[in-house]
Amino acid sequence: MTDRHLLVVDDDDRIRDLLKQFLNRAGFRVTTAASAESAGRLLDTLDFDLVILDVMMPGEDGLSFARRLRTTPGPTGKAAILMLTARGETSDRIEGLSAGVDDYLAKPFEPQELLLRIEAILRRAGPRPSDAGPLSLGRCRFDPVRGELTRDGAPVRLTEAEVDLLRTLAKAPHAPIDRYTLARDDADAAGRAVDVQVTRLRRKIEDDPKTPRYLQTVRGVGYLLAPD
Repeated sequence: MTDRHLLVVDDDDRIRDLLKQFLNRAGFRVTTAASAESAGRLLDTLDFDLVILDVMMPGEDGLSFARRLRTTPGPTGKAAILMLTARGETSDRIEGLSAGVDDYLAKPFEPQELLLRIEAILRRAGPRPSDAGPLSLGRCRFDPVRGELTRDGAPVRLTEAEVDLLRTLAKAPHAPIDRYTLARDDADAAGRAVDVQVTRLRRKIEDDPKTPRYLQTVRGVGYLLAPD
């Protein structure tokens, strides 16, 4: 499974949900936003490999947002953008590309074509930087490469599911990951097994599992790992 993180920005709830489900099944981690304003807040705090952006939205439209994004310094301004919109005329595509987007796909679209275009953009962007080394979690230390957790230097036994969960959270430290993305398969569509794994991990990591410092709950979203 890829660890690429996509941001879907569209004011249509149905389209956002459909895109998230489809892209999750394709192996991507997906966060959604209903407006340019909320997308901007997410981009200020999280790293994304690709922004899938609608044009016609209330408030700031997608074209204006793309132009503003391209003037933003640092990694945020360099995020790849795929514009996905009902405006499919040649002049619309030219306007979008002139705004700095990497590709332009008109609605309605074939899901497989969307996936191929996403993969092409990500190939051009190149590989992500390699994962960071071991993470310090107070008295504990987690090595994502080895999948090993130690406490005061002594090994702590983890299940395969707990290793997978910690590895996923460790790829984006201090960033919330929704519980549906963390769910291992469709049989756990509600993410209940994830809640159980988090409870068990807190007993192994936290000094006070009822007041977690390192494996935190993000209300309404999911969980995040907050290493030292």
